[in-house]
Amino acid sequence: MEIQPNSEDLVKLAHYKMPFGKYKGRYLVDLPLPYLVWFKQKGFPKGTLGNYLDTMLTVKDNGLEDLIRKLQKEYPRF
Repeated sequence: MEIQPNSEDLVKLAHYKMPFGKYKGRYLVDLPLPYLVWFKQKGFPKGTLGNYLDTMLTVKDNGLEDLIRKLQKEYPRF
């Protein structure tokens, strides 16, 4: 089984902002890695935010932040 990323979801991830807490209003790509690791240890929230935080942790762990920043520039929010 081949996994194909959904480009629409990646663009949404690139523009998703933290809705609460110390980093409220920041793009998820701008969250510090230790914060994402802490969230994973405590348990990500259910739903879209939790999925996006988990994905962003994987992105940052693999040094792919530039890909997300490129999506932000090439596909601005309208």
